[in-house]
Amino acid sequence: MTAPPAGSYGSWPSPIDAALAASLDGRPEYVGTVGPEVWWTEPRPAEGGRRTLVRRPADGGPERSVLDAPWNVRSRLTEYGGRPWAGTERATGGPLVVFVHHADQRLYAYEPDAPGNPPPRPLTPLSAVGGGLRWADPVLRGGEVWCVLEEFTGPAPTDVRRVPAAVPLDGSAAADRSLVRELADDRHRFTTGPRISPDGRYVARLVWDHPRMPWDGTELVLAEVTGSGVLVEPRTVLGGPDEAVAQVEWAADGTLLAVSDRGGWWNPYRVDPATGEAVNLCPREEEFGGPLWKPGLRWLVPLPDRLVAVLHGQGSSVLGVLDPDTGDLVDAAGPWTAWQPTLAVHDTRVYGVAASPRSGYEVVELDTASGHARVIGARAADPVDPAYYPEPQSRTFLGPGGREIHAHVYPPHHPDRPAPADELPPYVVWAHGGPTDHVPPVLDLHIAYFTSRGIGVVEVNYGGSSGYGRAYRERLREQWGVVDVEDCAAVARALAAEGTADPDRLAIRGASAGGWTAAASLAATDLYACAAIIYPVLDLTGFAEETHDLESHYVDGLAGPPQTLGVRCRERSPVARADRITAPFVLLQGLDDPVCPPAQAERFLAALRGHSVPHAYVTFEGEGHGFRRADTMVRALEAELSLYVQVFGLDRTDVPELPLEP
Repeated sequence: MTAPPAGSYGSWPSPIDAALAASLDGRPEYVGTVGPEVWWTEPRPAEGGRRTLVRRPADGGPERSVLDAPWNVRSRLTEYGGRPWAGTERATGGPLVVFVHHADQRLYAYEPDAPGNPPPRPLTPLSAVGGGLRWADPVLRGGEVWCVLEEFTGPAPTDVRRVPAAVPLDGSAAADRSLVRELADDRHRFTTGPRISPDGRYVARLVWDHPRMPWDGTELVLAEVTGSGVLVEPRTVLGGPDEAVAQVEWAADGTLLAVSDRGGWWNPYRVDPATGEAVNLCPREEEFGGPLWKPGLRWLVPLPDRLVAVLHGQGSSVLGVLDPDTGDLVDAAGPWTAWQPTLAVHDTRVYGVAASPRSGYEVVELDTASGHARVIGARAADPVDPAYYPEPQSRTFLGPGGREIHAHVYPPHHPDRPAPADELPPYVVWAHGGPTDHVPPVLDLHIAYFTSRGIGVVEVNYGGSSGYGRAYRERLREQWGVVDVEDCAAVARALAAEGTADPDRLAIRGASAGGWTAAASLAATDLYACAAIIYPVLDLTGFAEETHDLESHYVDGLAGPPQTLGVRCRERSPVARADRITAPFVLLQGLDDPVCPPAQAERFLAALRGHSVPHAYVTFEGEGHGFRRADTMVRALEAELSLYVQVFGLDRTDVPELPLEP
């Protein structure tokens, strides 16, 4: 047999084109049950990036979207959203579902089985003030929807209040704001949705205030429900400024189940509502929770037989069933190595969203009675031969001072192109967003787009990432632009030193907070040949002044208190250090981004004028924070690849050339 032809790294042909990667971007979210049926939201990149509501019948029939375009089931609460729907089974007439429509942020009621298939009907009014009225994390209670209300009181992104509220299901509040009942006052800046006790007498929720972020400290507040349906006598039973409670649920016996990091790791606790006494149900140096970026995330859910379904692990989460009486924890069998914080239960069955290095995210059912797990929705069918998928290597590197840095290495991989013997591959360091977040090692066609062409990728869970305990998370406190930059550089240098990566062809890329790390890395080091900077933070002071309310004080913890912000901005912000940047870059920016507004990108580019740095600035109308449209993702991926082709000197002519101008 003739050996396949050798080809230079970066020149390999690949069936994974940008259109394919874009078409499969996103994942199912917000799984729930309506009686025995399973429902979830699912992305539609080819339909303007909307999210639809999907229903799987109880008889196991095929799943189907219950809402056609232009319906878009997505909340904008705190700009990142939250659980946007809830449903209930009825004795007659089929299920009743309520959901948030992204275009107007109104709450709607929908009866998918009603005769004549009537369209959804609005339950909440519009407001012309600022960002209007927004809703998330709903539950159905009698003739009302109880949820979080976010109400703008002025034009600024911080002119806002949030309260638990009750919306009439009869539609009477659709044109009358006064008919929306506020269940409590707005003494707290942030709140999750209400969790109602089994007997209906109490409500538990999580609250916090500026300048804390929800992974710094939250409070579990318990209140009584009066006969008129308002919350009275609120009291804190768990949490505080230095304890982050990530989730609360009611157990069937009337006790509370909570996820708290009081011991340095997010562990599950049983909490006595009367005394606040908390007992750790499974003390481990593992995370049973994560950062509460959006209300409605669920890392645990109680089962009818006192057992509790939990997600747990370090760096990645797996699904297990916990016996709270003994502390025994049994993991679900199957190939899935990473589960998203969205769990639901019906009877003995647990539902969630999971992926693996060989499969994308899909909806999985675990039958706790039999231990059998199977895919029931959004099945991740292979669009190409899996031989083109990369094989991630989860590794731990050493950074400054010997500190550990966790990362996932994706070497170049192609079934028909052997690695050239006389060449080292180019590598791109991926810095995740957040920065209080993390990336698990799962199949991502955006990564495979590069690795199948001969470009290696390494995703770095730098200091500050979640998934490895509170101490690891707090390494970034007042060190943003230092620790993240150092950790990414340490991983890149280690790969080059061991002969895995070409030291002359290293790049860095990141989006949002990762875009900050990418741009700050260009200004702080001469390690990288180029960078892809995507809807980034570029200016500490500007971010504090221009971003949305949730993150308007985030820099207090990331860079330091307001009195030091000016100094830190000059020391670390790419806008202030633009004169130090010499490597080429591409800057990709959504023009409707409320989190990282394009004004920051424009100030950064203005600061570069007069410096001969090859770059491209590509903007996308109608895109916000996180690209959702298929055509946007295609342009973005091809622009990034074109940068590497030009800078690394790769032999390809199948990607549109992106002009780089000084």
